Amino acid sequence: MRVSCLQENLAKGLSIVSRAVATRSTLPVLSNVLLSTDQGLLKLAATDLELAISCWIGAKVEEDGATTVPARLLTDLVNSLPPERIDMELVVRTQALHLVCARNEADLKVVDASEFPLLPTADDEHQIALPPEILRQMISQVVFAAATDESRPILTGVLADFSGDTLTLAAADGFRLSVRSAPLGQAVTEPISVVIPARALSELNRVSSEEEEPITMTITPSRSQVLFHLQGNAGALQGKIFGIDLVSQLIEGRFPDYNLIIPKTRATRTVLNTAEFLKACRMANIFARSEANIVRLSVAPGCMTLSATSAEMGDSISEIDAQVDGEPITIAFNVKYLIDVLSVVDSAQIALETTTASSPGVIRPVGDDSFIHVIMPMHIRSD
Repeated sequence: MRVSCLQENLAKGLSIVSRAVATRSTLPVLSNVLLSTDQGLLKLAATDLELAISCWIGAKVEEDGATTVPARLLTDLVNSLPPERIDMELVVRTQALHLVCARNEADLKVVDASEFPLLPTADDEHQIALPPEILRQMISQVVFAAATDESRPILTGVLADFSGDTLTLAAADGFRLSVRSAPLGQAVTEPISVVIPARALSELNRVSSEEEEPITMTITPSRSQVLFHLQGNAGALQGKIFGIDLVSQLIEGRFPDYNLIIPKTRATRTVLNTAEFLKACRMANIFARSEANIVRLSVAPGCMTLSATSAEMGDSISEIDAQVDGEPITIAFNVKYLIDVLSVVDSAQIALETTTASSPGVIRPVGDDSFIHVIMPMHIRSD
């Protein structure tokens, strides 16, 4: 293998795939990144067997071939090189990758590419096109609500439900639920429901930040993996990245029926300015973080009061304007959960719907039925 590419292109490609490199594995090759020539481009790939990311960068290919190189070593080396052309050659005799850039040379020990796992490719017949900007927003509005605790693996994923021309994403961790729906622009031939690891969707958001063309999604016939393909070659990636594939294992099991969690009635509806509510929550968090993150919300006609108390540090009270429809109520929530959801709401106003101090609260953007967030209350002593 003999190939040349620009240092900035190789550095960008490595930054895209490196998050899929295995950090702890019994297979040494999973700590490596695959370098292979592919139709005049240089393909980079990394996987930990749960998640795989590949990307293609512009290159001058003089001799086809493939090898794998320790990912951390190659990344550190490339990032230390000047922004000039890098020439790479696989020396079979010494099992090393010889790399030259300006007045710098290095030899990196390699592992044969045949030991690298095979990665699935897209099936042109069963692709779903997803609008990138809407998909990024949808992911950001639900992925934070997925569980990080592995005790219930199904909750570490995000339900992706395709029905007609609508995609619905839902995530829950037992304390909160986030649901977002959006039109696809085209109808699916049959309803599809899969659970995608939250980590995979977070990585998809990261690698698609520059994407402008539709992202295509393919589910393997066995329903065990999902593949997302990005065109690349747009925005800051123009002329650098010529395609990105992200492949993830799907989570087996049945996702809970989230509709059973969403309250059907309410006693009080409180409309608040989103930015003011978020600012008040962040202030309360300064005191609440040492006391189980408890913030107390007291709703009265025309206003809401947020209070947090710390036995060690003191307390805080914030009052914000509110349009209140219903009975006054005092209810407590985990302030971090409030900050999480308010940070991803784009609407200027949100509605907080409550029933009793021990019933779930519901947050909806005013004038937008496509997003709903349910948050469980925290128990507090009555004054």
